[in-house]
Amino acid sequence: MTPPLYADPFAHPPEGSPADLITHLTPGARFQDVRFENYRPNPQFPSQAQARALLEDFVAQAGRPSGGGGFWPFKRRAPEGRGLYLDGGFGVGKTHLLASAYHAAGAGGDVAFMSFQDLMYLIGALGMPQAIETFRHHKLLLIDEFELDDPGNTHMANTFLGGLMPGGVSVVATSNTEPGALGAGRFNAEDFARQIQGIADRFEPHRVDGPDYRQRGTDAAQPLSEAEFAAWLSRQDPQTTAVLTHEQLNRALLSVHPSRFARVLEQVRGVAVTNLQPMPEQGAALRFVHFVDKVYDLGLHAAFTGAPLETLFDDIYRHGGYAKKYSRALSRLSEMLREARTVRAES
Repeated sequence: MTPPLYADPFAHPPEGSPADLITHLTPGARFQDVRFENYRPNPQFPSQAQARALLEDFVAQAGRPSGGGGFWPFKRRAPEGRGLYLDGGFGVGKTHLLASAYHAAGAGGDVAFMSFQDLMYLIGALGMPQAIETFRHHKLLLIDEFELDDPGNTHMANTFLGGLMPGGVSVVATSNTEPGALGAGRFNAEDFARQIQGIADRFEPHRVDGPDYRQRGTDAAQPLSEAEFAAWLSRQDPQTTAVLTHEQLNRALLSVHPSRFARVLEQVRGVAVTNLQPMPEQGAALRFVHFVDKVYDLGLHAAFTGAPLETLFDDIYRHGGYAKKYSRALSRLSEMLREARTVRAES
């Protein structure tokens, strides 16, 4: 019997100008239905309910001048945008809250939702002056997983925020690092103390405590067995499902700028990566992490086979400056694999 022909979204990636990238700065399908009302804070950790209340109030005030409503007096400078910084571990609901803020703010052209890595790629594609000009008239930017992985990102983030917040753009950021500790342990923080402190001073921090609802750890879910993968594949539509080996995926990710991963993946409803292998080269590992983030955000049906999750990322860099990226990817991979098995159990 002739095997089905599966979709190949990387064969003809969508074209578009760099400016087209901003039209996709919205929560992915996984977070389209989240709202403040359906966020379920863990009663054992009051900081979660407090974060929801803080963010609801923040969104209500975004775009308003300090001291209440009304227009700013003629020739008087608009008040600086406010900043809120939600810091917490993986799986405590920070992205749920951030996406809820997007929907509560009206989800219009003056509100943008993006990951920090998306922002870095976007600045690279547009250039800093154009990136600042693009967002100058926004009332609210929502930046998920704010990370300063290297000195270049530190400088870009500080320049970007410094060009927008004084003009009235408010920003909510989530992160796994307290704002005063950005960059600590990753590079020579003393050399960049001025830039780091400049970022930290723009935000009111709030710690969000609690365990990872995805059951952080790689023992929660492992790649599918051959039988499990065959069962998962039998339920997918070949015309809307991409099936690639890990080697094929590596080559495909090299051919597409990371800022366009989401647009490529929006062409399919499901994706499978077979024969996962350890990734000793960090560039390939980071591209794979960003790919996992986009698959997760878009809520695609996903399946993975191959090597155990704990072997994918080399210990040398998994515990280095990008440690949080890899931990988040493993947490999200575990959840997607658990979902693949849950669908099988319910079918």
